[in-house]
Amino acid sequence: MNDKQNMDPERGERGTMIRRRRLLLGIALAAVTVSGTGLAAATAIKSPAELAARTRPPAPDVLTAPVTRQTLSQTVVLRGAVTSGQSVDVAPMGATGAKPVVTKVPLKVGDQIKAGQAFLEVSGRPVFAFPGELPVYRDLKPGARGEDVKQLKQALRHVGFDPGGSSAVFDADTSRAVDSFYAKLGYDPVPALPDGAAQVAAAQDAVNTGEQALADARDALKSGQQAPAAPASPSPSASTSTSGGKGGDGDGGRPPANARKQVDHATKNLEGLKKKLADVQALTGPMVPASEVVYLSSFPARVDAVTGKVGDGVSGKVMTVSAGNLAARGNLTPSDKGLVRAGQKVEILSELTGRTAVGTVTGVADAVEAAAQQGAAEGRPAPGAGTAGGGYAVIATPDEPLDPKLAGQQVRLTITAGGSSGPVLSVPASAVSATADGRTVVTVYAEGQRRQVEVTTGVVGGGSVEIRPADPAAVKDGDQVIVGVKGPVR
Repeated sequence: MNDKQNMDPERGERGTMIRRRRLLLGIALAAVTVSGTGLAAATAIKSPAELAARTRPPAPDVLTAPVTRQTLSQTVVLRGAVTSGQSVDVAPMGATGAKPVVTKVPLKVGDQIKAGQAFLEVSGRPVFAFPGELPVYRDLKPGARGEDVKQLKQALRHVGFDPGGSSAVFDADTSRAVDSFYAKLGYDPVPALPDGAAQVAAAQDAVNTGEQALADARDALKSGQQAPAAPASPSPSASTSTSGGKGGDGDGGRPPANARKQVDHATKNLEGLKKKLADVQALTGPMVPASEVVYLSSFPARVDAVTGKVGDGVSGKVMTVSAGNLAARGNLTPSDKGLVRAGQKVEILSELTGRTAVGTVTGVADAVEAAAQQGAAEGRPAPGAGTAGGGYAVIATPDEPLDPKLAGQQVRLTITAGGSSGPVLSVPASAVSATADGRTVVTVYAEGQRRQVEVTTGVVGGGSVEIRPADPAAVKDGDQVIVGVKGPVR
């Protein structure tokens, strides 16, 4: 056989290839057999978790939440700032035409200001604080009249300088009190009339001259009464005395008529000169420039901000001072405005220090206040910084005085706008819906079944709503109610 193979080499090589193909085919069939066996085994064998997942019921297609019994509290949360009862921006422009310059800043932020104290100096002139409610709007000079003059006199009396009576007139007593007050501060008062002293001196000289003229006229009249008798020959201006006594104007020794007229004229002239002197004196004296006084509602006051330093030109506010108890102020949105009213409790949280205080809502504005009005010095709390945009201003007054260091700080206000008197049946707000016929319902879900229950809603707070079922037995604490569905809504 080997000889035949050797004799036919092509046939031997063909046989070898056939045998190799059969071997490869056998291996492939074995692999297929093994793979099939493994797949069958994998299909037949299940893990415990897979078996449990296949045997439990399908997951519900809704989201549920439990019905709870709790005390609900309705709150309104907003941002605000701690402000004073009164905040005033001090921007003195000086009493002269020269450009005002800050020349002294004796106080720093947080310092207290006493009534009558000079807390700033501009162009060598003092700026001081007086007690009062009426804002400054004009210079007060001798002869001025008005309620602001009465306030000035009351303030002078408060700091120890008697301005006389309580009238609304800037009179001589007021001038003397103003002179004394400025002297105590260490400044000369600004004269109401630049040449007032010269005018007074001239008027006084005129009075002196008038007094001398009157004295001369009286002397002339007196000498006329004591003159010798007139000559025997009559004259147009005199007649013979029948008494043979003292000379005169021909009517029994009376003084000449022209002498009496001179006295009358000199008397009236002097009265006029004295009135002019009084008028000049009334208009001459110390004035209180509007740039030198700030009226504050209470003392001690505080320095809230210092924006100017010595040497700075004054083109705006140099300092902000405040008076009155600290309060918190914020802005309500239109949707919250109807929930908040005076008398409600509020928590004031300083986000900087973490300190809290309890207070009461003491005011809610009836009209929207523009953000541009914030910080206006109008004798009432200014809107807090950061309360951007318009809103209804709300004032929260703390039950106990706040730390003065909180002035100007941002705070969070949590106002308790309402609540239940005790634990009530409640559900998440998303569980309440309305039917086509207008009924308010919640949907109870139990063992895959849904059941609508008609309810009446009550207090809303913290995302939950009080419910009062029409049938009290239809819903109880712990029941599950539908609050949504799983997956996208198609």
